[in-house]
Amino acid sequence: MSSLPVSRLPVSRLIVVIVAALGLLSVVPAMAQEEQSTAPYAYRQLEDPAKEEKAQSLMETLRCLQCQGQSIADSDAPIAGSMRSLVRERIAAGEDPEAIRSWLIERYGDYVSYAPQLTSLTWPLFAVPAFLILLAVLLLRRRFRRGGEQ
Repeated sequence: MSSLPVSRLPVSRLIVVIVAALGLLSVVPAMAQEEQSTAPYAYRQLEDPAKEEKAQSLMETLRCLQCQGQSIADSDAPIAGSMRSLVRERIAAGEDPEAIRSWLIERYGDYVSYAPQLTSLTWPLFAVPAFLILLAVLLLRRRFRRGGEQ
């Protein structure tokens, strides 16, 4: 069982090995790409322009759970496509946009909405910034009073 050194491989085998390696290199990136959402209304608008406008304005206020920095209207992530389809299907069925938002918040949590509601869990989000501003005003006022007296 003697193995041939690389330099002694027949040219035809070397070509086959190189072609196979190049073939694998082109397949890997294609496999790594995400699939698009297969939801029916992920990339198709509603026929009724008024309903599509309601759906679009609601989708712009909902955060993509995968991208986190984009609304579901702007994101190409598969979960955003599924959420767009869900919003359009429910709007087409005559459901109120606020009811859809509430359902999505109940399902995914407050994070899904760009406009958090005031609840027992979210009140610190509203109170802490106001407290910090008040504290800063008081500290600055005190500091400027001292500076004027000297």
